[in-house]
Amino acid sequence: MTRTNAADVRAPDEAASRGFDAIIALPFGPFGIRTREGAIRELVFLPPGTALQAPRNATAGAAAHALREWIEDPDQPFPVPLADTGTPFRRRVWAAISAIPRGRTATYGALAAQLGSAPRAVGQACGANPFPLIVPCHRVTSAAGLGGFANAHDGWLLEVKRWLLAFEGAL
Repeated sequence: MTRTNAADVRAPDEAASRGFDAIIALPFGPFGIRTREGAIRELVFLPPGTALQAPRNATAGAAAHALREWIEDPDQPFPVPLADTGTPFRRRVWAAISAIPRGRTATYGALAAQLGSAPRAVGQACGANPFPLIVPCHRVTSAAGLGGFANAHDGWLLEVKRWLLAFEGAL
């Protein structure tokens, strides 16, 4: 789950002008790509109605292609380098999330127990995930149900999470 700024939710047109190197259409909605120095810096779920934007550089173009290929085969490795980011704890959480197989889910509590942490800390690391889909934070749920997604607890982002889980066979 990636961070979603309040401006991204309120003003889709403004979001498109805020430094995305591409905004592509995926079956669940618009998806933003930010790059830096030949690596993916951030992937962002964008609200319905956000204008699409052709890739501005080769890295964004490669990422757009790889993400579309992911829709065809979600088990395919992502061939574009990801920027080195996150605290050591967040990287541990993201590695644990990446180990959840497609079609399965894990709870915040189960991941917390595995990492010797607390469910809230795992949830915060999920919300700070700059590489959703690649680090499949949609596979992390609460013990009581779906849980949040991309720092949201209702609205279109939860619909995206439902779509992703159904797409992968986990719902």
